[in-house]
Amino acid sequence: MVTLVEALVVLVRDVSAMREFTGATGALRVECVRLVRKVSLLSHLLEEIQDSVGNAGAACVAASSSSSRAASPVSCLADLLFAVEAVKRFLQLVCGSGSNFAGKNIALQLQYVELVLSQLRQATEKIGALNIKDIFVLVTQINFKLKCDADQMQCNVAESPKTTRPSGPLQAIITDTNPILEAKMKEDTCSYHIAIPEDFCCPITLELMRDPVIVSTGQTYQRSSIQRWIDCGNQTSPKTQQKLQNLTLTPNYALRSLIMQWCGTHNVEQPCRISGKLRKCNGSFMEVCGDRTTIDALVHKLSSSSNEERKSAVADIRSLAKTNSGNRILIAEAGAIPTLIQEHAVTSILNLSIYDNNKQIIMFAGAIDPIIQVLLTGSIEARENAAAAIFNLSVIDENKITIGSISGAIEALVELLNFGSSRGKKDAPTALFNLCVYQGNKARAIRVGVLTPLLKMLKDSSSYCMVDEVLTILSVLVSHREGKVAIAKACIIPLLIDLLRTGQPHSKENAAAILLALCKKDGENLACVGMLGAFIPLTELARSGTNRAKRKASSLLEHLRKLHML
Repeated sequence: MVTLVEALVVLVRDVSAMREFTGATGALRVECVRLVRKVSLLSHLLEEIQDSVGNAGAACVAASSSSSRAASPVSCLADLLFAVEAVKRFLQLVCGSGSNFAGKNIALQLQYVELVLSQLRQATEKIGALNIKDIFVLVTQINFKLKCDADQMQCNVAESPKTTRPSGPLQAIITDTNPILEAKMKEDTCSYHIAIPEDFCCPITLELMRDPVIVSTGQTYQRSSIQRWIDCGNQTSPKTQQKLQNLTLTPNYALRSLIMQWCGTHNVEQPCRISGKLRKCNGSFMEVCGDRTTIDALVHKLSSSSNEERKSAVADIRSLAKTNSGNRILIAEAGAIPTLIQEHAVTSILNLSIYDNNKQIIMFAGAIDPIIQVLLTGSIEARENAAAAIFNLSVIDENKITIGSISGAIEALVELLNFGSSRGKKDAPTALFNLCVYQGNKARAIRVGVLTPLLKMLKDSSSYCMVDEVLTILSVLVSHREGKVAIAKACIIPLLIDLLRTGQPHSKENAAAILLALCKKDGENLACVGMLGAFIPLTELARSGTNRAKRKASSLLEHLRKLHML
């Protein structure tokens, strides 16, 4: 056992010393660094085990060998040694592979398993059952295994009680691997008796497209499928392997209209829209309560040549989406979002963005630029709704980056915060807070003058109800170096100390957190806090504040005591 622990210690040290991953770029390099860091955390544990084993001597080995019901320590350490050796071999491969390895995408995508199974099922419907032995031979060849391995795999499947179904061996594999696909197979069997035009099927899933989109190279795919492909880091068209000039997905309205006409002619329901249910991404269904017939009619009116008819449809859609979550789902499913964006129907977009799944659909449809335009030039009410829509959309982390990088977005929110109505001054801070959670947006907000309206709101007694919102934004901005400097120069420290004395519990908590961030590694700010008489309110807060307030106040008091001792 001692030898095993020593081998593990040496191996972990070797892995921890690996730093140069010349064969990896981007996400792969990040994962390699993360893997090394996780393995290095084992070093302290293994050193402790090494010391304890050395002290215990043979008694430890005897105790471990006498244990029959539980896994012995030796067995566990052997398994760990095997795993760390595999990690080392992988990292050595990355370190020494050069540019040949950099282009490989090694992300494991479980959804591709369902994709292959779905395609196998459809092939079976068209050409009949395949020879199960041929399938196993093919799988083993792909994985560089021998024919005997294929025979063993076939025996293992044959011994499984789940494969003894009357529907044929291939269907047994499909349905046993994924019960969701089995349910889908039963529901969709009747659809496969009708030949679906090849142009209506997604080249990736081979299924009828619900939301066809065109990529920059001209091919059309189902939106969800091509988006997953792109999200995996691929930058080529899966059908032609051409490099995508950009990642924009353009809705193919003409093809979608043809698909709907074909479905109506052949009495085939649109995918994912089955008798009041919506298919979720995991294959299960959720009940959707909404006026589908009315929604489909209104979406059709959005394409009318009559301006009055389009305006009427937009107003009705806004009303339907205002309170009913089912309607929000169905409106997006009906493909209304791109047309609503073209009509600058920002209030409808706001209502639809409340439903989480619609957030990405709205982003992919290119809604941000029109929303920012409304935020800059729209009426007061429209600007308020645009700010609220940005707040909803920026809940998703990647949207924070996208929105913040658009010229004029943060500036328009700061403008609304400065000169907007009372409602606008409530919507703008929440949107700014969400955006400033992302580090890159903090400096942008500081540079466009976000501190000016925030300081004004802190001083203005009429905006007392907005103090918490202001402090929350400041607590985010102060974590950025540029924000810390700007906040200190804005003479906010005296206002924060006043809030320690007179503010509400949550305001006191945030004020203490901001003061602590300002004073860390900054003797000048710390001295200023001491001279302004913060010691007494901080002592009271450390005794009777919220848990977070107590921690922040105690830490700041410790810094003040150290300053006085110098």
